[in-house]
Formats: sequence, C-alpha cells, structure tokens
Amino acid sequence: MAEKLPLPLLISNTPLTKPPLPNQHSTSSPIPSPSPIIIKPLLQDLFSDQNSTSSRNLHITHSPPHAASNRRRRWSNHRLSSRGQQILNTLIDPSFDSNRFDEIFPQLFEQTSSSTQESLSWDIFGIIKGLGFHKKCELALTVFDWVRSREDRISLLNGPMIAVIISILGKTGRVSHVASLLQDLETNGVEVDVYAYTSLISAYANNKRYKEALKVFNKMKEVGCSPTLITFNALLNVYGKMGMPWTEIIDLVEDMKRHGLAPDLCTYNTLISCCRAGSLYEEALDIFEEIKSAGFTPDMVTYNALLDVYGKSRRPKEAMEVLKWMESNGFPPSIVTYNSLVSAYVRGGLLEEALELKSQMVKKEIKPDVYTYTTLLSGLVNAGKYDFAMKAFEEMRTAGCKPNICTFNALIKMYGDRGMFAEMEKVFKEIKASKCPPDISTWNTLLAVFGQHGLDSEVSGVFKEMKRAGFVPERETFNTLISAYSRCGSFDQAMAVYKRMLEAGMTPDLSTYNAVLAALARGGLWGQSEKVLTEMKDGGCKPNEVTYSSLLHAYANGKEIERMNALAEEIYSGTIKTHALLLKTLVLVNNKVDLLTETERAFLELRKKGIPPDITTLNTLLSVYGRRKMMAKTREILSYMYEKGFTLSLTGYSSLMYMYSHTKDFQKSEKILRDIIKKGVEPDVISYNTVIYAYCRNGKMAEAKRILEEMKDPAPVPDAVTYNTFVATYAANSMFVEAIGVVQSMIKQGCNPNRSTYNCIVDRYCKLNLRDEAYNFVQNLGNLDPHVLEEEKSRLLKRIARKMAII
Repeated sequence: MAEKLPLPLLISNTPLTKPPLPNQHSTSSPIPSPSPIIIKPLLQDLFSDQNSTSSRNLHITHSPPHAASNRRRRWSNHRLSSRGQQILNTLIDPSFDSNRFDEIFPQLFEQTSSSTQESLSWDIFGIIKGLGFHKKCELALTVFDWVRSREDRISLLNGPMIAVIISILGKTGRVSHVASLLQDLETNGVEVDVYAYTSLISAYANNKRYKEALKVFNKMKEVGCSPTLITFNALLNVYGKMGMPWTEIIDLVEDMKRHGLAPDLCTYNTLISCCRAGSLYEEALDIFEEIKSAGFTPDMVTYNALLDVYGKSRRPKEAMEVLKWMESNGFPPSIVTYNSLVSAYVRGGLLEEALELKSQMVKKEIKPDVYTYTTLLSGLVNAGKYDFAMKAFEEMRTAGCKPNICTFNALIKMYGDRGMFAEMEKVFKEIKASKCPPDISTWNTLLAVFGQHGLDSEVSGVFKEMKRAGFVPERETFNTLISAYSRCGSFDQAMAVYKRMLEAGMTPDLSTYNAVLAALARGGLWGQSEKVLTEMKDGGCKPNEVTYSSLLHAYANGKEIERMNALAEEIYSGTIKTHALLLKTLVLVNNKVDLLTETERAFLELRKKGIPPDITTLNTLLSVYGRRKMMAKTREILSYMYEKGFTLSLTGYSSLMYMYSHTKDFQKSEKILRDIIKKGVEPDVISYNTVIYAYCRNGKMAEAKRILEEMKDPAPVPDAVTYNTFVATYAANSMFVEAIGVVQSMIKQGCNPNRSTYNCIVDRYCKLNLRDEAYNFVQNLGNLDPHVLEEEKSRLLKRIARKMAII
C-alpha cells in the first residue's frame, strides 16, 4: 500500500533518524558556525527602498535565446495613412509635450469623408503599436483611453488593438489591471476575441503569473473562443516555464492537433525550450530532428534553444556539436549562442574550456556581456576558485560591463558559502547603492546560504522578510526552502514546505523531487528515496544525475553498502549515463563509508574521462588521505589545488589540521588555525576542537586551555566535544579531580554532558580496577549534575559491572 501513496502521504509521518555522527572532519560542504546574525534589520535596510510591486516584476534572468532587441528590428506599418504616420511621428518626437495630446491626436478624426471607420481603426491600431515599439507606453495607453471614451468606440476598437494594449500593460508590470479592463470593455459592448485572450496569456506568462495564464485558456474554452496556433504556442511557453511534466506538454500538443492546427516552427522551438526545465536533452534532439522531417528549416532560435537545453543538462560536448551545425548551415554564432555554450561548459565543470570560449568571443569581436561574466563568476564560485572569481568580477568592471542582480547574487553566494557574512553585507550595500532591484533569486540565494550553515531561524526570518517585501514565492523558492530546512536537520519543516507548495497549486518538477530526495538522503532514508524515485518515473518526471547522486548519498548514510555498490556499477557500466556529478558523488560516498580503494577508483575514473575535479572532490581526497596520515598523497592534492587556482576552504583546512593533530608536527594544527583567521575565513567549533585535541593528545594542557579561552564571541562556543576532549585526557592520566572539574565548568557554561563525558571517567576507574570509586562516582552523580536522569545512572552502573567482569 505504502508504495502507491503520493509523496506527501508517503513521507509525512516518517521519523527522520539522524545519520551517524560524521567524522569531525567531514568532507561535505563546509559548514562553519558563524557568529550570530541579525538578519531582519539588515534585510529591511536592503529592501526598504524597493517598491514591492515593482520588485516582483523585475526578476532579472538571462535573456531567452530568442530574445529580440528593438535595435535589431525596424518599425513599419504599411496600413497607417499619411495622416496617421504624421501624428505618430509627432507623438514619438523626443520634444513632444504630452500636454498637447488633446490638440494633436484629434486631428486623426478630421479626415475627409471618404475615410471609413475601418481605416480609422487601423490608424489607431498602428499609432498605439508604434508608440509601444518606441517605448512610449504611457502615451499609448492615453490614446487607447481617449478612444474608449468616444461613443463610436465599438466600431473603432478591434481585437488586435486590445491585444497590443494588454501586451503594453504586461510589459509595464500592470497586468493586474487587464482583467478589469476586459470586463469594462465587455460591459460596454466591445468584443473580446482570441487576439486579446492570447495576448493576456502571454502577458501573464511574462510576469510569471502562470496559473492566471492557465485560467485565461480555460475561460476561452468556457466562452467558446477557439484558440489559434499562436494561443497554443503561448500556452506551451507557459507549460515550459512552469516545468510541467513532459507527458502533459505532449498532451497539449495533441489537443492542438485535435483543433486542426499543425505545429509551426515556433511550436517546435518552444517545445525544445520546454525541455530545459527537466534537462530533457534527448527529447530536445528528437524534436530538432522532427523539425527537419516536417519540412521546416531550423533557424537561429532553434539552435540557440537547443544549446540552452544542452547547457542546462551539463552537456558541453553536444552543445559544441550544435555550434558546428549552426555554422555549417549559415548561422554565425551570436552573443546568445556563446553565452549558452559558456553555460554548458560551466555546468559541466569544464571551467578552463569556458574561459577559452570567452577568449574566442573576443577574437571574433563578440564582446562578452554581463551574462557571460556572471556565468563564469558563478562557475568559479561553485568550483571554489574564489580568487579567480574575484578576478573575473574585476575584469568585468574594467571592461565597463555593469553588474546586474545575477552578478550580485553570485557574490552573495560566494561570501555566504564561506561564512563571510561581513563581506556579504557589503554586497547588500552595493546592491542598494547601484539601485539594482533585488529579485526572487536574491532571496533564494539567502535561503540557500543560511540553510547550508544550518541556521534554521535565519532561514525562517529570510522567508518572512521576503513575503513582507511583497515577493510571491515561486516553485524555486519552495525547492530552496525544502533543501535549506533539510540541511538544518528540520525534516518536518522541509516536508511542511512541500505540502504548502502543493496546496499553492504548484506541480512538483525535477528540482522539487531532487530537493526532497536530498532531504531523505541526509537522513539515510534509502527506502523512502526508492519510493520517491518510482513516483517520479510514474509521473513522467525523468530522473537525472542529481537524482541518482541523492540516491547514492541515501545508501551511504543508511549504510546500505551493497545497494550503493550495485548503483555504482550501473554508473560505471553506462546503464545509468555516466556523468561528472555521479563520479564526483562516488568519491564522496565511498569516503563516507571509509572505502579507500573505491574512493580512488571513482577519482581515477574522473581523471580518465578528462573531467577536472571540483573543490568538494579535492576536499574529500584531503580528508581521505589526511585521516590516514598519508602525507605524500595529501601534498600531491594540495599542489594540484594551488596549481589550478583552487582556494582552500574551511573543510580542506580542517582535514589538514586533523592530519597534523595525529603526528609529531601537531603544532601545525594551530598554525593552520591562525592562517584561516588571517584569510578572513571564520573557523568553526571543529577547527578549535582539532587544535585542542592536538595539544591534549600530546600532554600540552596549558596550550589546550589557551585555545579554550579563545572560544568566546566572535569565536564559536565550546561544545560537548570540546569539553569531552579535556575530560578524556585528564581521565586517561588518572587526574579525576581535574576531569570532574571540567564537567562542573561544562555544566556551568550551559553545555550538557553526554554519554561520552561520563563513559570516559567510569571506564578509566574500571581500567585501574577502582570499582568502589567508579560506583561512588555514579551514586553521587546527582550532586555533580542535577539534571542527570536515573536511566543514565542505571546505564553507567551496568557499564561498570560489565567492564569489571571482563577484568
């Protein structure tokens, strides 16, 4: 029964068993424990000057592959009369005074009696369209309102004219006014036809109000207005933006055919774009072939759309093949083409090739734009090459390329990933100073950053501030929240977000399922993960490399080694398409379960395929070799990192500190700690604990205490591991008074002793055959720790009896 339940029911009551405590020197993404952050005032200051309505409508993203620019088009309207053209020229003149409108525009109606209402109507249409083209939107609306006020408006207002006005309202962020406008027109006897409905669908889509767009299409059906091919193409675009399942997209195409409408090139191009959300590169290629078999010739839009799909799918080699097809068919690559290629290489982890593409652009006199630089910046940030990222940012500015909000979002992520919140705040101030409106991605980036650091209260605070600022959460926001809460260990909250998303009428897409799978993986819930995978496939959502990566992590965290190895063999054999991400994941998960040979096998496979390792993979290898004190291998990885320009992260530093803490060069652990602080990276409690361990292990208790004294604001607060290191060391040296003194200090500082704390003391008593002292310690434990439970005392007494029986 359970396997047939939908996702919300399947996992709503599933308890999340925490995965076994990882080694203190985990190879996962660095999660330093930063100083407390006062988020609310900071965010209010950033967004206080932003009008909430305009902010919602100014979501800046990469231009679509087929975006046209007015600079590349020329205005022409052959249906304008000479009088109409004259009036239009006057209205678009930069020196025109809008106060003269009532003097100029009525001249259009002073024509000879031979002018028909139809020709007059087309003149009005041409003037409105021309004003819209020349960015005179307010004047266009004034013309429309002036005509609406006339008694003969019914004969003058036509469908195309209303469609243009709807489009203008949509472009100026006033799509909310359209519904009342249409209702008013219908009340006054003006027919609202398919042109108006189609334009409204597009306007809603351009403003990311996809559900309203679907409602318009349903209303068309209700009132008996037959959709045209353009209507279906607009709706296909909506489906693509919503990330609808591929099966539903195909159903819409079949519905179009049932209306007797054959797909045109625009239909096929839109279908290719629909493949982007689910990384459906195979389906996109099938459509590309179908274009040719249907008698159409692929155009620039086709090629750029296909490139975009390959870019999203992390398929740089296939993207380069598309470039060759383009050039051989007479389509010289544009800035949009190169940006898609750069994106493909960046997503594929091939940063050197992406940088080479930028050089090619310059040689071909195609000037890199803000999207080129921002894509490279994001790729370098994700790879951990922070120094190179900053160089790219400075080069961008030197080239006179003004950063946009996407650029600033990448910088927020870069500093946020490293726990450098002071630097992140400087980016906020720069955003405000540049008057660059924050977008929904800014909020999503903040949610992801705080989630990565396990700051669940900050995640909640950011989400509340986001809504307060007037931003409506999109599906990507919900996906980010699911991921953020699961990273914080708040599994129930993550699933509550998923439920809220469904209640908001949003269909789960590939990213949603992957976010849920990642949450399950963190808890080692491999059984539930397999059920979600089945649900995905049954729902027509095609799993990708991120899906299988989460499944590998679920098996590793759940200690299902056989299942993990079986899935690994499917990847190595090609049954599941081998991908860079999956090979990198195999490095991580095999290290997680302490399989050195398999970890090295995955890394060698990466190198054999010419895939450069990223910062996470290299950190994993540092952990593998550092944990085993394999100094030569560790130095080899470090040399490679420095040679390739990687910036060592806190995780990498922690692995080195751990390695040195177990050698005769244990003092180097503190030297590394000082280097971390000097470089502006905030050490976490693990960093301090490692140095304390190094000194305690070597009997340097005074030095260990000195480090403990440093653990005050802004340094992280000592945790149970910190105190237990002292307790264990004192107990191991039979210094029981000192060990108990540490426990007293621990309790005084509000840190609760755990099982390990008391185990250290009773185990040492037992080892020294001090049975009575061990029993007395436990019997009097209530005096030391008023909050100790009777169950804990009983456990310790049984432990003493078991240990003494062995002796």
